[in-house]
Parts: sequence; structure tokens; C-alpha cells
Amino acid sequence: MARKPLGRDAVEAALRTVPGWMPADDGKAIARTFSFADFSEAFAFMTRCALAAERLDHHPDWSNAYKTVSVKLSTHDAGGLTELDFRLASEMNRLAGG
Repeated sequence: MARKPLGRDAVEAALRTVPGWMPADDGKAIARTFSFADFSEAFAFMTRCALAAERLDHHPDWSNAYKTVSVKLSTHDAGGLTELDFRLASEMNRLAGG
């Protein structure tokens, strides 16, 4: 089932609930970069996030370079941002420790 994208006001309100996340591209995604002490911590974070993403059936676009994890979230079948993106962003913040 396709989800409906959030309107601009709803996106702005939702962004206030996920510290560190910023609008990306043309407003159809949110992005954040997480930094860790080393590669092992970054990889452990990605593993925990992968399990959370599977539970939500919502998967990030992300990359890892040594101790940095760059993430972009968007609901592709909706053509923009949905509540699911903000649920995963919130969970990623929690898993990163804040």
C-alpha cells in the first residue's frame, strides 16, 4: 500500500522532533550524518539500525566511511516524506545515543 507524503507544515513539525536531521534535496528526503569513535562503533550502529529498519519495513539510503555514517530517508513509493521516515529517524537517534 502506497503511503501519502506529508505536507510542508507536517514535515516542518516532524523535523522538530528529530534533532540533527535536516531537509535534503528538494524537500523529499531528510538527512543526517552520525559520527562515532571508530569503525566498529559505526558498524555496530548500522547493524542495530538495520534491524530496526527491517521491523519497520523501511530501509535507509546510507553509506559508511570509517567512523561516519551518512543517512538519507525518503519513502520512495510516496514520492517524498511520510511518518515512516520520521519514525526511523527517531529510532536512529535513539540508537546513536541521542
